Amino acid sequence: MRLFKKLLLIPALLLVFSFNTAEAQIAVKGETVYTMAGDPITNGVVLIKDGKIERVGSASDVNIPSDYEVHEAKVVTPGFIDAHSVVGLAGHLNQDHDQDQLETSSAIQPELRAIDAYNAREALVGHLRDHGITTVHTGHGPGALISGQTMIVKTAGETVEESTIVPAKMLAFTLGNNMSREISKPGTRSKGIAMLRQEFIKAQSYLEKRNGDEEYSMDLGMEALADLLEGKLTALVTVHKANDIMTAVRLQEEFGFPMVLDGAAEAYLIVDELKKAGHPVIIHPTMIRTYGDSKNASFETAGKLYEAGIPIAFQSGYEGYVPKTRVISYEAGVAAANGLGMENALKVLTIDAAELLGIDNRVGSLEAGKDADVAMFDGDPLEYITNVTGVIINGEKVK
Repeated sequence: MRLFKKLLLIPALLLVFSFNTAEAQIAVKGETVYTMAGDPITNGVVLIKDGKIERVGSASDVNIPSDYEVHEAKVVTPGFIDAHSVVGLAGHLNQDHDQDQLETSSAIQPELRAIDAYNAREALVGHLRDHGITTVHTGHGPGALISGQTMIVKTAGETVEESTIVPAKMLAFTLGNNMSREISKPGTRSKGIAMLRQEFIKAQSYLEKRNGDEEYSMDLGMEALADLLEGKLTALVTVHKANDIMTAVRLQEEFGFPMVLDGAAEAYLIVDELKKAGHPVIIHPTMIRTYGDSKNASFETAGKLYEAGIPIAFQSGYEGYVPKTRVISYEAGVAAANGLGMENALKVLTIDAAELLGIDNRVGSLEAGKDADVAMFDGDPLEYITNVTGVIINGEKVK
């Protein structure tokens, strides 16, 4: 009986060995390869070895070694980047036990870390991965003045350690009427900004003590805000109305922290002001439901900001209903059809998002030395009826 069990294990071990070997050396051929590092390549080839991109070029210039596993697709792109989500904290069941994106016990909680709540095995992570999204900026969501910290992950890996690219990237803020009803304060815009200003003044004093010789008692919330003031973290400010956007700009100018605007439904009304302020915008999902502060959202926002030279990225955002997240390629498709254009939309989904998040040294384009994150399609990647035929993350086939 023991011999029989050992014999059964041999094919399984051989399968595992051949699978890992094949993943280490892969060639992806595409009728069109969008590298995002130059013009699209007709009949292109992407060589992958040991989790990194080895070489990219036309089939006439790139020789595929005989021991490389070959995949073919009509269109090949870098893996897409979702620039703002709560996936991995907000789960697909929409039950209390899998909803960790917003702590409602206090309006200001910068000490909360996304890495302590992220679930790499959450079904919604796989949902995004199957649509060609390989990197996600996720974490605590909108609804509180400061809801907590965000992180950047790959949509592969069984544990948070395996998935994480950047464990702490931004602090999530919310301005305007986007506050959760479960948080009793602040009641007005003025009160909210006054509370934030007071916290920043405290953080300035805390930072002076931390950087000086004066004794101080460590406070996790103040640590996070001090890191923000020093530029180690970035403020991710969810705000929609034009007047609230300008309030965020004034707050940033007063305290000098790095800031990314999030949502910004009425950004197209103040394009000149935003260009002068110089803050990137992770625009609202193109098909966002238009009510409340976002009632004036437009399909054309992406195109108008892009044309003005304002750095933008797409997001899936956060939905209050199942499945809790959107698919950014669909949002990008609508933006492409409303002034942005297809190739610009692909840039925003890939290298532009990577640059906005500060991870373009690893992802966002198909270039030698970068992480082997590749998406394959049987047609236009931004067309709703197109199928994702394959996804590779860190050189491993995940779809």
